[in-house]
Amino acid sequence: MALPPYASTGQRVWFWTFRTICVAIIFFLIMPILVVIPLSFNSTNFFTFTPEMLRFEPGAYSLRHYQDFFTNPDWQNALWNSVRIAPVATLVAVVLGTVAAVGLSQSHVPFRGTIMAILISPMIVPLIISAAGMYFFYSRLGLQGTYWGVVLAHAVLGIPFVIITVTATLVGFDRSLVRAAANMGAGPVRTFFKVQMPLILPGVISGALFAFITSFDEVVVVLFVGSASQKTLPWQMFIGLREQISPTILAVATILVAISVALLTTLELLRRRSEKLRGMSPG
Repeated sequence: MALPPYASTGQRVWFWTFRTICVAIIFFLIMPILVVIPLSFNSTNFFTFTPEMLRFEPGAYSLRHYQDFFTNPDWQNALWNSVRIAPVATLVAVVLGTVAAVGLSQSHVPFRGTIMAILISPMIVPLIISAAGMYFFYSRLGLQGTYWGVVLAHAVLGIPFVIITVTATLVGFDRSLVRAAANMGAGPVRTFFKVQMPLILPGVISGALFAFITSFDEVVVVLFVGSASQKTLPWQMFIGLREQISPTILAVATILVAISVALLTTLELLRRRSEKLRGMSPG
């Protein structure tokens, strides 16, 4: 919004102060991420900008770290584990989170607030505490160090995101559509898939994307409940920082940033679609 020509001195000062603060916040949030991208093309084994890079000499830039990522067995195994775990954990989180959100949206459900607080508690409780609790709990069940143990742990972390996004979509849902479907003889399952699901689908997909990002980027829980055979991509990056300073980490980080940007763009498009379905303007 442009500053009106009749604005007072105080309004002008606040106008530019507010924008300066916003630019500073964005700068400190974005710059650490943007610095990683050019460093990933460094032709040397250093985590710093060389004088040749600052002079933009072609020989100072290389794809060697990306090549190492796509050819190194350790990195490829970690990538494969992440690809095996994240989609399944997302599917479990979407199914359970959507069912919970639809159920809690019913006005006759008792203690809805308490149940909602319990279900979204993984977002509030410090991750290290959740990881330690999962470790002792899964050890008793024989799930510690197994594939399904990691999947269920990541699903637990993703369920709150699904519940929140689906619940937000259900806020504008017209309950008369469900009653109309029931009056026409449709059962609860048919009503859900034919009436509710098409309208809440943007929220379901948004929650799925958040759950996928959470699982794909998570490292603390998998360190506790996983084993060497479930070593994921963030775990391999953690090892690369702790045991051997490998610039390949920068290439992997750049790839993950690109994936995150693509998913966030998809989320924004889904948000706009959801607002249009509810009769709201995307602005």
